[in-house]
Amino acid sequence: MIKKAVIPAAGWGTRFLPITKSQPKEMMPIVDTPVIQYVVEEAVASGITDILMIIGKGKRAIEEHFDRSPILEESLLAKKQFDLLEQIKKISNLANIHFVWQKEMNGLGDAIRYARDHVGHEPFAVLLGDTLISGEGDPITK
Repeated sequence: MIKKAVIPAAGWGTRFLPITKSQPKEMMPIVDTPVIQYVVEEAVASGITDILMIIGKGKRAIEEHFDRSPILEESLLAKKQFDLLEQIKKISNLANIHFVWQKEMNGLGDAIRYARDHVGHEPFAVLLGDTLISGEGDPITK
C-alpha cells in the first residue's frame, strides 16, 4: 500500500493571474476550504500518512495552513468557539506533512526530484495541489 505522497505546489500559477500574484492557487477556496486541503484529505482517505509538499516563493500560506496555530487555538477556546477550534486542530493533524523549498521553478519533474531523499525507494503518489477530481472510492490508489 502507498503511504507517501508528494504534492508539487511551487509554480507561479500564471493561468490564474492576477490573483495568484498575492495568493497561491492551491489556497483558492472552494466555499471555505482551500483546494489543497481537499487534496490532502483525499490522500489521507486513501491510506496515505506521509505527505511532502514542494513549495516555493510566495507559498508560505500553504505551510501556515497546515501548521498549528496556538494563538488562534487559545483565542477560540477563550471564546468557547469549540466547533471552530476542532476544525482548526483537525487540519494540522491530517497527516505527517513536510515541506521542501524548490529554489527555481523548472517544471513538474524538477519539483518531484526534490522529493528523492524523502521518499527513498518506496512507492509514492504524486498529487497536484490545484486539481480536484470528483469520484467514488479511493481514486489515488486506483
